[in-house]
Amino acid sequence: MQSNSVEAYDTSADEKSASDPDRLNSLVEYFESKNLDLKSLLEDSRFEIYDSIGDRFRNSAERRTPTLEEYQRILGFEDKKRRIGGFMENNSEALQKAEEEYGIPGSVIAAIIGVESDFGQNIGRFNPLNAYVSMYSEDYRSDFARAQLEELLIFTERKGIDVFELKSSYAGAMSFAQFIPYSVNRWWVGDDIFDMDNNIYSIANYLKHFKEVTGTLEGAVFRYNPSSLYRDAVLALAAEAEKIVSVSQ
Repeated sequence: MQSNSVEAYDTSADEKSASDPDRLNSLVEYFESKNLDLKSLLEDSRFEIYDSIGDRFRNSAERRTPTLEEYQRILGFEDKKRRIGGFMENNSEALQKAEEEYGIPGSVIAAIIGVESDFGQNIGRFNPLNAYVSMYSEDYRSDFARAQLEELLIFTERKGIDVFELKSSYAGAMSFAQFIPYSVNRWWVGDDIFDMDNNIYSIANYLKHFKEVTGTLEGAVFRYNPSSLYRDAVLALAAEAEKIVSVSQ
């Protein structure tokens, strides 16, 4: 059921524990000042608040895992190591083109897709709009959430996409590359965010930019996810992929 008031979303005991109607009203007003329509989206029956979303960030593997070995176990590293060769073979043309055009090894791109989305098998079960509004409502990284929400609305309006049709991680990261909206609007290559070739080129474009910024490929991977565990796991998986490629040649 739709309503003309944001406060009407706060109708049940569960919702009251998870959302702040005053914060939602202030968010609507902010986007009105930007000529972006958030109000009608919050009135959509598909809008929902994800309860305690901040805990998902606080309990992430990068934060709660003390060693690289344990982190790799959580990621399913050994399984990904067995499968990365097949992924690279199936996407060899795009990976080679990305390496030639952006100067980023195909093995690193494949490793990122393996870690981020299990080689395209898992894009998340959340919705990015709901995720960012939930973060803002909970006052968890609210400045980041509002900025990403603005980028998301700009992106979906420009592309004519129904935002509720999108799936993401709890952090609002989308598609096989798991790009947040800010990154989609700046480094995405191509139109379709669910085209694997576009994901490959976009990762390469992103890493090329941050390799130039940081001076190293390792630094660029760290900027993809600012965790030394993540960086080391990606580079280790890429190294395993290089071994597979060298044996097959």
